[in-house]
Amino acid sequence: MKVVLLGPDGQLGYDVRKAHEEAGAPFELLPVGRDRLDVTAPDLEERLAEMSFDVLLNCTGYHRTDDVEDNAGLAVKVNAHAVQGMARACARRRARLLHISTDYVFGGDTQRRTPLREDDPVAPVNVYGASKLLGETLAQLSWEDVVVVRVASLFGVAGADSKGGNFVETMLRLARERGQLRVVEDQVMSPTATTDVAGVLMRMLLDECPAGTYHAVNGGEASWYDFAREIVRQSTVLAKVTPCASDEFRARAARPGYSALDNAKVSRAFGALAPWQDALGRYLA
Repeated sequence: MKVVLLGPDGQLGYDVRKAHEEAGAPFELLPVGRDRLDVTAPDLEERLAEMSFDVLLNCTGYHRTDDVEDNAGLAVKVNAHAVQGMARACARRRARLLHISTDYVFGGDTQRRTPLREDDPVAPVNVYGASKLLGETLAQLSWEDVVVVRVASLFGVAGADSKGGNFVETMLRLARERGQLRVVEDQVMSPTATTDVAGVLMRMLLDECPAGTYHAVNGGEASWYDFAREIVRQSTVLAKVTPCASDEFRARAARPGYSALDNAKVSRAFGALAPWQDALGRYLA
């Protein structure tokens, strides 16, 4: 099996490469970075179709949520039209597309308080979520062999350089600098380690799972305040963490009040994912 990995240097792409190596390289993995392939290129489909692969694993995306609000055209190009081109290239090669999406396809159900399943109604509340949802839709309309994997609130050792560091590193830095943190408690999600998502992706690749949509997140849910408090508790940093409302921050983009994902489908197929607190402990170690 030959797998082309797009976005190999991001948090998730880095851990996919690491998981592949630790598993003994059970298939051929070809990392293709931005220097070799621009996903916004008009000839993306043709260039991909000329490559030799059995699976295209797409870990790319324009995910700076606030910036996306002012750059909707670019977001749709990267998160939707490029994904459609990938699916069409896969159709031409009779190959599988394994595409990474987000919990931000949800959020419009303001009364929701139970983890969201794969078949629950989608309702994004910002341009980023809408562009990712469009990418899911266009890909699945363009080719039958598409696996969509929704993830959430990722943290990984490679960091998220384009966003100035992942949430864990940001909280640790601010805690050291200020000795106190104010973090929103009215946004609930699924903190997730990229190492655990990478493990699921490896199983999906090796087991040839059925096409469809999957939620790959660590177990449990948390508000950003809960997450920050646990980061401080598990680390050696001394800082006070206090909750606040999201209205206190003038964020450009709206965020879901509740977007925790139900991972039962993935857990049944590939084994239970660890609680997010355990995943955080491994990351900090």
